[in-house]
Amino acid sequence: MSIVASPPSTPVTAAPPWTTTQWFNSDPLDLTALRGRVVVLEAFQMLCPGCVAHGLPQIARLSQTFGDELAVIGLHSVFEHHEAMTPPSLKAFLYEYRIGFPVGVDAHQGDNPTPVTFGRYRMRGTPSTVLIDREGNLRGHQFGVVDDMTLAAAVTRLLDADGRETASRPVSAASAPTSACPVDGECA
Repeated sequence: MSIVASPPSTPVTAAPPWTTTQWFNSDPLDLTALRGRVVVLEAFQMLCPGCVAHGLPQIARLSQTFGDELAVIGLHSVFEHHEAMTPPSLKAFLYEYRIGFPVGVDAHQGDNPTPVTFGRYRMRGTPSTVLIDREGNLRGHQFGVVDDMTLAAAVTRLLDADGRETASRPVSAASAPTSACPVDGECA
């Protein structure tokens, strides 16, 4: 699935629930509370170069541009360097980088290094950008850097849909992730 609102002929799937352990810049959030709003969920790690250089600044710009029309949510999904990326470190990181949108800490289950929500969404690494429509359906998912105009166009189409199904022309995303941290490899 790429960052493009699904055409009406494509079956849509309900976005999986989020399982978090802590929230910053917000009371705890879930998809039920956000029903009626388009949601952009950005999975990131504070030690991921692509997240710091591109993903987080991009969704901060989305938040500033679209304001309350759009729910921009960060999901700190740690699958490596667990001992360095703790909630107290994340709190300092969010302060230093002036990140004011809500950020949830993705939960872990047992000894599994893959965070719960990260796994439910079948993410491949960070940054990962997810689009959820007003009805709570998964409408786009992209691992790696997403072009600003491509993402803004997809968000605009979902906002303009106003609850109606609308056809959308395919929009190509970055063909190969750059500045990303895949689960199975080194951060680039």
